[in-house]
Amino acid sequence: MAEKEKTDNGFVETIKTIVYALLIAGVFRTLFFQPFWIPSGSMKETLLIGDFLFVNKMAYGYSYASCPSLMMPRFGIEVDAKDICGAFDGDNTRLFGGEPERGDVVVFRHPVSGRDYIKRLTGLPGDKIQMKAGVLHINGEAVKLKEAGTFDEVMAPQGPQRLRPRCENGAVGEGGLCTKGRMIETLPGGSSHAILNITNQGSDRTGVYTVPEGHYFFMGDNRDNSADSRLAQQAGGVGFVPYENLIGRADRIMFSSAGRSMLFFWTWRSDRFFKGIE
Repeated sequence: MAEKEKTDNGFVETIKTIVYALLIAGVFRTLFFQPFWIPSGSMKETLLIGDFLFVNKMAYGYSYASCPSLMMPRFGIEVDAKDICGAFDGDNTRLFGGEPERGDVVVFRHPVSGRDYIKRLTGLPGDKIQMKAGVLHINGEAVKLKEAGTFDEVMAPQGPQRLRPRCENGAVGEGGLCTKGRMIETLPGGSSHAILNITNQGSDRTGVYTVPEGHYFFMGDNRDNSADSRLAQQAGGVGFVPYENLIGRADRIMFSSAGRSMLFFWTWRSDRFFKGIE
């Protein structure tokens, strides 16, 4: 009998340890840092498919979007942030709110789908944003651009989704060199970063977007391969993003893998480990 009680107590203690660990992890993820994998190439070359980073949630304070979502449809798990913190949705305010800065790389909740997106903040409330011949204009002024060669990568499947890159140099066969035009863009305020060009397309020529109060305008650095604020939410884009939908700022890449799984150590990009995000 004593042996059975000892076994039962050991089992209960194990369960309690697991529950406590999950609670601590949940609090840490909700309040401080949230892990994020880069699933697509919309932020190349700043972020590559397979980069892993922690999002700094303390940068902008907290809203309903700060609650973690757990989306694993293949396992029947779909716990949305609104399921947990939906009562705080709707007033477009934040607790301990901090203002994002132009040029920040931000993870935010898509206003319609609820999925997590990562883009660069280019437009602040009240700004007038327009693309003319592939050049970003803010409040009627073209941003500064400097030629910076090309961004080169191998034509091959990338990441778990096996996505293939788009190339400025036309159709490229398997294993060939895929290139994109590269420029350094400097935004008002001094933030500089690389942007890529693939082709001339509709998103390079837009009307004027006036960013509403309490909202922000986001764009991908891989300009011709990004569904962002240039496209309306109903059309599959991002549109204007409310302040309360911001999750946090991406500051540093912690780990990076070019393969289908992080377990494939031969695909690790060690030169990107702990790399700062500009």
